[in-house]
Amino acid sequence: MSPRIKAATVRFYIDADLLGLARVLASLRTDVTFPGDPGGISFKKRRLPCPIQPGAKDVEWLPEIARRQWIVITRDRNIQQHTREIAAVREHRVRMVVLAGADAHGKFEQLEVVMCRWRDIEKCLDVPGPFIYQASRTRFTPVDLDKAR
Repeated sequence: MSPRIKAATVRFYIDADLLGLARVLASLRTDVTFPGDPGGISFKKRRLPCPIQPGAKDVEWLPEIARRQWIVITRDRNIQQHTREIAAVREHRVRMVVLAGADAHGKFEQLEVVMCRWRDIEKCLDVPGPFIYQASRTRFTPVDLDKAR
């Protein structure tokens, strides 16, 4: 007798600049997806393929992520200087966590940041967008979206 497979609910989208990390997290959690994710079954739950394709531009995928109310996890050590991206986050009411600094260079270091800050990231599920938090191993700080105007 085969076990019943339930539908997984995706809550986190890992950006294309973190595909190595995305594959690791998606293998451990059914609520994580990434561009090009074929979906699959794990832990008796089926995750559908990701609707975002590799190479999609921010203007294409940010509105889709916001519509689905997913939290974006990405990497950008200079997020506070990227006014167009911050404007798009504000416009579409995106919820974003940015891995920042030297802590986010390699896949293992990225995983370490995410694991150290996972409880903070999960708390963001209850917070309406728009927002951006910068995450490192030791800090989880909001980015002032108004200063970037």
